[in-house]
Order: sequence, then C-alpha cells, then structure tokens
Amino acid sequence: MCQYSTASHGPGTGALTDYHIATLGHYALKGAGLVFVEATGVQANGRISPNCPGIWSDAQIPALRRVSDFIKSQGALSGIQLAHAGRKASTCAPWIAGAQKTQGGKRKVSVRADKDVGGWPTNVVGPMGGEDWTWDGSQLSDENGGYWAPRALTEEDIAELVQDWAKAAERSVKAGVDVIEIHGAHGYLIHQFLSPLTNQRTDKYGGSFENRARLLVEIIQAIRKVIPDTMPLYLRISSTEWMEESEEGKKHGSWDVESSIRLAKLLPGLGIDLLDVSSGGNLNRQRLNPFNAKDYQTRIASRIRQELKKDGLSMFIGAVGLITEAEQARDIVEEGGAAAARTADAELEKEAQAAVGMTELRDGAEPMADVILVARQFMREPEWVLRVAWQLGVDVAWPNQFLRVRL
Repeated sequence: MCQYSTASHGPGTGALTDYHIATLGHYALKGAGLVFVEATGVQANGRISPNCPGIWSDAQIPALRRVSDFIKSQGALSGIQLAHAGRKASTCAPWIAGAQKTQGGKRKVSVRADKDVGGWPTNVVGPMGGEDWTWDGSQLSDENGGYWAPRALTEEDIAELVQDWAKAAERSVKAGVDVIEIHGAHGYLIHQFLSPLTNQRTDKYGGSFENRARLLVEIIQAIRKVIPDTMPLYLRISSTEWMEESEEGKKHGSWDVESSIRLAKLLPGLGIDLLDVSSGGNLNRQRLNPFNAKDYQTRIASRIRQELKKDGLSMFIGAVGLITEAEQARDIVEEGGAAAARTADAELEKEAQAAVGMTELRDGAEPMADVILVARQFMREPEWVLRVAWQLGVDVAWPNQFLRVRL
C-alpha cells in the first residue's frame, strides 16, 4: 500500500525511513507471513509521487536492508514490489489532491507534482507521447487535470529500462529481500504496454499481443538472470481493464481476462512463481469501480487457475481485493466462493479446518486461489492475522511481549 512517506529531495531521496519500520515491521510482529514494501521505483521517474520509495541507486540499499532485517527478525519474510508508474508518475500524495477542489467543486483525484515539489513534469514517460495520452485525458491547460503528458519511450530507452529493472532486483537481493514482485497492474508502465488502448506503437513493442507483452517478457528474463534460482518471483497484473464494452475497446481491443489467461500460460516457462490477480486502473473511463465490488477479482483468479490446470501448468495464483473477514477468505480457498449464511460461533471448527489446510482440496471443491493477499485491512488493524486466528480457533504464536493480552 503506497504510503508517500520518503524524502522527495536530498541524499535520502526514495530511501525507506523509520516510518516504514514502524508500519511494515508491526505487520510482521502481529503475524503476517510475508510483508511487501510498497511499489518501489526502478528509475527515479518511475515513482508515482516524489515521496514514493525507490531502489534505482546503491545509496538506497541500506535503508531497505534495515526494514527487511526488522521484518525478518519478527518471523516474517520480506518482499518488495518493483514498479514504474509510466504516465501516472510525478503526481502528489493523494491527501494533497483530496484537499483541493475542481472547478466544479468536487475533490480532486490527482494533482500534478511540479518541479517545486520535486516532480519531473518533462520526464514522465509511456508507450505513447503527447497530451492526447495523459492518464485522465486532460490537456495541460486544464486546471482540473491531474496528470502530466508523457513522452514516448524510444527502443533505446526501453533497453535501458529493462536493465534498470534487473539492477533494482540485484539491489533488492543485496538488501536481504526474500521475494520480488513485478508490478504490471493498475495502469502503470507495464500495463500501459500490455493494453492496445494505451499502446498503439508501430515498432516491435506495439501492435500484436506478442509485441505488447515484449517489455514484460524482457523484464522477467532480465530479473531471473540476476536473482537466485530459488528466489520466488511474483507478477501482479490487472486481469481486465474493464473496457471491453466501451466504444474505444470495441475499436482497438482492450486488455481483458482472455488476454490475461494467454499471458498466464507463458509465465511458468519464464520463471514466474505466483501470479497476483488484480484489475483496472489503466483508464479513468473503466466501466467498473473496484471499490464498490466484492468478489469479482477472486472469480477471475479462479478462472485463470482453472485454465492453467487444464494445460498442466504449475503456477500459484494469488487473490486480492478487499478481503476483510475470515469467512470470506475461507470461502475463496475452500469452497469456491460459495456464499452461505453462518455465524462465527457456529462455524469455528470449519474455519479452523480451512485455516489448517488453506491450499488443500476439500470434499472435491477446487480452491479459487493458492494465496490470499491482504493490504487495506492490515492498515485498519495490524493484528488482523491474530484476530482471524482467534476467530477460527487456530492456535498461532503471539509475540511474547503481547501474551498478557492474548485473545
């Protein structure tokens, strides 16, 4: 979860701080098994905001190691999400945007970060360039616009970018990180290349599915060459951008579930161990608001998992998306998402059995996913794991310092 809490300038630019030890470390203290550092820029211009973390420099390694070491000292594994925001870069923290109003009186969703606050308005990049390719479709003269116009990456830029992803992965390994995730979702640079709506290039990185996926494939291959063979490599994608029924989607095509299934079948051979299935974020005109939906992403994850299994392919599938209750998590991994009215007291035994064997087949019901990934709920209550374990009747280790208040 982006925190927008690193220095925007000076020698500590992009480096993690004590804030990250306090937040990420506390999740590990309270029972999380794997704790990810938020989207971290592989290039300085790949940050979402000037206050986002980065790992484009060796100078940023010590701070990452300090956070990683503390996470692991509390019994968890440490992960990092390597990212490049592409045309969604150089914006201000969302609370700055939320404090401002559009000309129509609505709260702003995004505010451009100019040079005076550490932004890089002339170095925002994407597959395509010019004012027609801003994320929100606004011209720079539009005061309500929240994003800069990108410049189109050249093939030379792309070659350098691929190597910078590999260098960022190498630095992450040096910092003691256990798991790396490539962020290819939510309208950031990799997603921009994958989608025919935001990638209309005519070179080898545009046009066909193979060409639009080329950047991602090259990044995966470059990272796999420089990290240990045994190190897990995850990939997060938007399984659909919810534009299939739009006029532009019908005209140009869009990145949809079928595209994601096609991509997923390539990933095991490239060395991806887990596919983290999310959705949306590439265009402000998407036809679904993910914050008002419930289990749509987990159902897509289930379909991808089933298609891989049909082809005899082995790769873990991670489900994400506002999973805030133990019963919902149990439904996803044990009962294929079947809904049922139940009370916590009456279902403790079933919940405990589900927690013990989350990834096992139960009574012939195929799990929808192999891993449940939780973000927002940890921000609401860092002790989520401990509370859910208590609700399920599962005996888990509590920190010694907290035993006097154990549930």
